[in-house]
Amino acid sequence: MALLQVAMCTEMGARPYNEDRVLHGSGGNGLFAVLADGAGGHSRGAEAAERATRCIERQLLDEPVAFSPAKLSTMVRAAHRELQQHQDPGGPGGEMHCTLVVLWVDPAQRHVLWTHVGDSRLYRVRHGRIDVITVDDSVVQRMVQAGLLTVEQARTHPHRNQLLAALGIEGEIEPHTVVRPVELLEGDAFLLASDGWWDCIEPRELTGMLNRALQPAQWLAMMRERIVQLDKAQQDNFSAVAVWVGDPAEVTVPRDDDTRPGGWRRPG
Repeated sequence: MALLQVAMCTEMGARPYNEDRVLHGSGGNGLFAVLADGAGGHSRGAEAAERATRCIERQLLDEPVAFSPAKLSTMVRAAHRELQQHQDPGGPGGEMHCTLVVLWVDPAQRHVLWTHVGDSRLYRVRHGRIDVITVDDSVVQRMVQAGLLTVEQARTHPHRNQLLAALGIEGEIEPHTVVRPVELLEGDAFLLASDGWWDCIEPRELTGMLNRALQPAQWLAMMRERIVQLDKAQQDNFSAVAVWVGDPAEVTVPRDDDTRPGGWRRPG
């Protein structure tokens, strides 16, 4: 299949420390990219994000596993349990939580899986068309879906950072995993992004920058520069991972014959 290219970027923004974590790797189970956005007292958010991403990494590198939605969900639940086991409610830092988004590629079969918990997002640009292929686990997203808010109103709502699910919370979680492997096409471009990243860039800007980029690192650099130029006083940590299948610039004509997996929902 076409060459897979990956690039990562993570920045502190205006915060005193970075609670985002990004990583990618490849091995017998294929290629993967992982992003987590932590929350907790002192450095516990960073710990949560580190533990979650490394837990996913271990499971994908340690031994051969079935490339399936069920297995991917099992990995996320294992990361959730690991955070639960290391909680310290009475400690100086309190509890820790994190969002998570994972992209998993099987190059041999030309298929991809993804999953997420929280409001870190996964975008896909295919034939010049961008889709948000995750749905935020957030209060404002539920309000948008119910018709109580517009997408524009949600961006500035005072509860926009209030999550309905995250790794490390009490009880069980239900990862939002795509229901079946999805075919990869030449020119597909994926972006995993924390809320500090996607909240600063409109989807049309993502595609415009993609059309000018020669490689995924350059695409991320353009977006990073845009976020820095905004110079927000309370800029959150902002992080992203870009995964390209070949060269997206060579495949920019939208098509109507794309199929989407069952259960696919687009925010807004």
